[in-house]
Amino acid sequence: MNHSRLERLREEMRARGIDIYVVPSSDFHASEYVGEYFRAREFLTGFTGSAGTAVVTREKAGLWTDGRYFIQAAAQLAGSGFDLYRSGEEGVPKVTDFLKEELPAGGTLGFDGRVVSGDLAEQFRKIAEDRGGSLYVTEDLVDPIWTDRPAIACTPVWILAEEYSGESAVSKLSRIREKMAEENADYHIVASLCDIAWILNLRAGDIAHVPVFLSFLFISEDRATLFVQPDALGDEAAAYLRDCGVEMDSYRNVYGAAAQLQEHAAVLLNRQSVNYRLISALPESVRIIDREDPSEQMKAIKNETELRNTRQAHLKDGVAMTKFMYWLKTNVGKIPMDEYTVGCYLDRLRAGQEHFLDLSFADICAYGPNAAMMHYAADENHRAQIRPEGMLLVDSGGHYLEGTTDITRTFILGPVTPEMKLHFTTVVRCNLALANLRFLYGCGGISMDVVCREPLWELGLDYKCGTGHGVGHILNVHEGPNGFRYKVVPERRDGGLLEAGMITTDEPGVYMEGKYGIRIENELICVEDEKNESGRFMRFEPITYCPIDLDGIEPELMSEKEKNRLNAYHAMVWEKISPYLTEEERTWLEVYTKEIV
Repeated sequence: MNHSRLERLREEMRARGIDIYVVPSSDFHASEYVGEYFRAREFLTGFTGSAGTAVVTREKAGLWTDGRYFIQAAAQLAGSGFDLYRSGEEGVPKVTDFLKEELPAGGTLGFDGRVVSGDLAEQFRKIAEDRGGSLYVTEDLVDPIWTDRPAIACTPVWILAEEYSGESAVSKLSRIREKMAEENADYHIVASLCDIAWILNLRAGDIAHVPVFLSFLFISEDRATLFVQPDALGDEAAAYLRDCGVEMDSYRNVYGAAAQLQEHAAVLLNRQSVNYRLISALPESVRIIDREDPSEQMKAIKNETELRNTRQAHLKDGVAMTKFMYWLKTNVGKIPMDEYTVGCYLDRLRAGQEHFLDLSFADICAYGPNAAMMHYAADENHRAQIRPEGMLLVDSGGHYLEGTTDITRTFILGPVTPEMKLHFTTVVRCNLALANLRFLYGCGGISMDVVCREPLWELGLDYKCGTGHGVGHILNVHEGPNGFRYKVVPERRDGGLLEAGMITTDEPGVYMEGKYGIRIENELICVEDEKNESGRFMRFEPITYCPIDLDGIEPELMSEKEKNRLNAYHAMVWEKISPYLTEEERTWLEVYTKEIV
């Protein structure tokens, strides 16, 4: 079926004289996750992962994706006509290198200018120019062949009260205008959906599990205009925006509005999130100031209200996760279980918590070999039976009015091999090393990630992804500019300095293809430690409260310091979670948070 879609796309290409066509995984806002309407790359290739780029020539077709998805993509691309290009692997060309090689002299390179960011499109333009060719960017060529394409999402916008956001939209706009003045910018164009939602303290549901709404925001010294689908705004949200000094216009009018900006104006925008068509619509005389959106750093540094609320969200989430762990460990082998129904049980536990809004992403509930696929997803039609042996990896999280959570636990369900215990214990050692790191201000995730990976590197092992990502506040569960990654990956945008108030995940793992996967993930708040003659020291506060399965721990593989760290973490879990459990659950939790020696 997918192979026929590929051939139909080539027919559209031939009709327009296009030699190569690029289909990214994006929407009009460079979002990591996208609504159903924007899943053109998935429709074309059959690959369902969140990250990937499809490139189609007259004879070749390729799908580029990262290490999280190598196993999954290899399986899903079978029979599609697309070859898998494993991004970052030795000998694998980048998309841009492939285009340089394959675009014929005088050829035409095509893509939908609305779903390619300005910076990437500029690279494409340079490639075409160097080959004496041209760009074709005015059409989405997947649209004519996607006859049952879903409609663009338009969900009701709602207001996040200041008791949860901790700062008014008026205050946030004022702070952004201060940054604009520092850059001598007349206008600021915001295309990132998470940034717009954060600035205005508004949320919706246009992307599954990412509570945002399709929109653009133009800010000047004395005006702010939100380009949004009119049907998304009820009377309350519209009145709220007017009270905040924000005007409203139709989402579809944004390109015309860009063309009407003042001649010779200075426009602050981020070419990594503003799409090529929108940038191209600006008057030629406009001076573009290409910077990260000021709001990116602002929203990454959580205020005291957000931090207090987020701790409360994690307490609720920890209760749900601990109850799930108790149920799983005491019932496996006694009642029928599979990946899908077990995940649904956990979802119900979360949904039972006060102020629960939604899952923060679709559960990853992976048993045995399936856990070697980092972003595996079971469903009603594809679900492995769970038996009282081996390991189950569960990566999940929730949005609450108080904040967003993301946690991974790997559970021991029965007999495991010595190799599994070695790898499980080593992953825990990695997690604890990062969580207990004390560091001088000025460090970024690159330097810290080496500390986390060292125990695995000693075994000659590694994992093909970052160790951690920033977490949004009732927004995308993945957020920059903070992260833990030992090397620079420009498109991930997670190499920023760690600041007090940033929340970052700590999630090392081991993934043995065809055998098993292990991941342990906690969230950490960066906090001030002390300032002395050596400098300003920082540390982390763990805010994920759920036992790490002691059945996977081999104590003799741990140093005394590492044992003490695990014992201290479990003492905190007991203190936080035990008051919310039944007597039977507390008795069980005592065993799973006991000190190891």
